[in-house]
Amino acid sequence: MAVRLHPHAAARAAERGATEAEVAATVETGETIPAKHGRTGFRRNFPGPWTWRARAFDTKQVLVYAVPEGDGWLVITVIVKFLGGRA
Repeated sequence: MAVRLHPHAAARAAERGATEAEVAATVETGETIPAKHGRTGFRRNFPGPWTWRARAFDTKQVLVYAVPEGDGWLVITVIVKFLGGRA
């Protein structure tokens, strides 16, 4: 399955701490979640440890919103949540 990132999605992924490989893995193997405006949402948790903005976290959750495109998906935007923060 082809996963293509819109330039906006690529910029947001980098800005928010997700790699293009993590975005593709989220679409390919993540959980499907409801989304608005004809889009499909995908969610996947990546176990850590992760460091983001000088804080340690146990899990990185990647949320991807995409639309079908040919035989694959066009990723519209990417949201990243870091969970299980430690001091």
